Amino acid sequence: MRKISDPDLASELMNWLIGPARKDCTPEQVVAGLAERLMKAGMRLWRIRISQRVSNPLIGAWGVMWTRDGGAEGYTVPRRVLATSSYLGSPFERVMLTRSFFRRSLENLSADGDHAVLFELAETGSTDYVALPLEYGDGSIQVAAFTTDRPGGFEADEVALLECLTSAIAAALEPAAMRYSMRSLLEVYLGNGPAERVVGGAFHRGDVSEVDAAVLIADLRDFTGLSERTSPPELLEGLGSYFEVVVDAAREEGGDILKFIGDGVLAVFQCKGGDICGACLKAVEATKRALANEANSPAPFVVALHFGPVVYGNIGSPDRLDFTVVGSTVNHASRLEGMAKLLGRRAVCSPEVANALPAGATEDLGVHMLKGFEQPQRVFGLNL
Repeated sequence: MRKISDPDLASELMNWLIGPARKDCTPEQVVAGLAERLMKAGMRLWRIRISQRVSNPLIGAWGVMWTRDGGAEGYTVPRRVLATSSYLGSPFERVMLTRSFFRRSLENLSADGDHAVLFELAETGSTDYVALPLEYGDGSIQVAAFTTDRPGGFEADEVALLECLTSAIAAALEPAAMRYSMRSLLEVYLGNGPAERVVGGAFHRGDVSEVDAAVLIADLRDFTGLSERTSPPELLEGLGSYFEVVVDAAREEGGDILKFIGDGVLAVFQCKGGDICGACLKAVEATKRALANEANSPAPFVVALHFGPVVYGNIGSPDRLDFTVVGSTVNHASRLEGMAKLLGRRAVCSPEVANALPAGATEDLGVHMLKGFEQPQRVFGLNL
């Protein structure tokens, strides 16, 4: 590897960044490979952080952090962080807004004018900070930040080399950024499992499969009364809090959130490898997690569980598709949810779920007529 002062080094690094081999590299491998080559050329890097904004209502940015001692790792930034002092006024925000280079020595910071993140970097041993704009093909600006722990900071030819490499770094990372943005957005609206299937090519109407799964349906009690007592903004905020309680609980147990239906939540826990007990236990644990945090919901809610075959995939019209589950199992769970309210129970389940659970986990509530069923159905209460 050539030295920093070699005029051919920039070309060599750019060829490596945009070469055909990069298409098979992860963003972490690209950043680690770049760091390794710069270090071999004599640049005393301490940290590289490349952050990329994404079109996602939950994630504000994602990126790669490389440190000399720890290597490269991916990270995400929740969207709410972009409204805090951690981002506002930071070098990253400045570079994105001005689309220009930013450099600051970390050896003579001022409490009056320098952002807290610069002080944090100085405390870790960094002596100099350089942040550069990376322009993507759509005109968006991302940021690559480099620090060194060399006394006196970066040399002038090192900074010039980093500036020269920005277009190649952007070209190397943009395809991965676009894939990440698309996939993360699909996960927000479809759930992890469905997003993976769609990315894998299951996006045509009729791309469905039958799977066995535990189905969870949650629903607020007296939603009509709640909507009459609260203003629309308050109602939406309250619904958001309730959905967060249920969704977080289901995701913690590996469930896919497939649908919000009014004030209802539909989630599935696929049976993998024929493990019916495992799928049902995950649904029960999600129920327990959710109800344990019911105080964060604007009103109490009920949960119903059933296990059985569901049709899982794309359904809809030729120009409007939905990724969901349908079938008698979902209908049964929906009817159980209504029965939970009638019986005054927080959580109920079908015999299929009760039989998969340990002894004492449920209580037999007898047989009841469920809407749409010709014969009475046995209902169990979950002992939470």
